[in-house]
Formats: sequence, C-alpha cells, structure tokens
Amino acid sequence: MQTVWLTGGEWLAVLRIGLGLWWLESWRHKDKKGWLERGTGIAWAADVAAKHKWPAVRAGFDRVVAPRPKAMAYVVVHAELALGLGLVVGFLTPVALVGGLLLNLLYLTLMIHDWAEQGQNAMMALISLVALFAMSWQTWSLDHAIGLF
Repeated sequence: MQTVWLTGGEWLAVLRIGLGLWWLESWRHKDKKGWLERGTGIAWAADVAAKHKWPAVRAGFDRVVAPRPKAMAYVVVHAELALGLGLVVGFLTPVALVGGLLLNLLYLTLMIHDWAEQGQNAMMALISLVALFAMSWQTWSLDHAIGLF
C-alpha cells in the first residue's frame, strides 16, 4: 500500500483517533445537567420513539428505556465519553469500536426521520467498521503498547 506522509497503519490510527474525538465532542456539547438531572435527553428520545413509524422501535424503547430513564441517561452520556477516550488513546479499541457501532446504529434507527443526524451516524458507523476490520489499534495505541489484541 502506498500512502502520502504517513504509513497505512498510521492513517488508520488517525481515522480511529478522529472518530474518538467525534465521540468526545458529542459528549462535550451535551447539556449534562439537562440529561442527568432533568432527564431532557431521554424525554426527547421518548417523544421521537412515540412517533416512530416502526412499532418495534416504540415497543423496544417502552420496554428498555422508558422504565429506567435516569439510568439510561447515564449510560448514554458516559458511553459517549468512554468511547471517545478509548478510541483516542487506543485502549480496548475493538470493544470501543463495536460499542460505538452499536450506539450509532441505535441512534440511526431511532432518528430514522432526521436526515441531518443520519449522515453523522452513518459516517461514524462506517468509520467504526473500517477501523475495526483494519485493526486500527496496531498503531499509536495503548492496546499495542501493552500487547492486547
């Protein structure tokens, strides 16, 4: 593989780190007080799920998220932080990539009508797949430094 400036592995690490920075930005710009204290994020998602065209999404939200809104708010907010940190430093990278891919697919499914969000989630999911199958943790990562994976 011929590349410019960096090796192929280094470019994959740049892609992985960029994805991690994207997750960190998603975490950073969240109104954490609103999400964690007032439940604004889950309330918004409940409204989206209630109007969803697929009954399975409404039923799944009502079964999994609605009964535990505070816990789910903590899961979402802290998952985005954990994914970002894990991908930037390359720690438990395959786990972070799979977790991020699943979270993006959940977001993509829930927000099927919001085309602006669809592009972001589709691109993040694609980057996760590329970084996972190209084993992007082989360069510039704690995983590589300590011999994981």
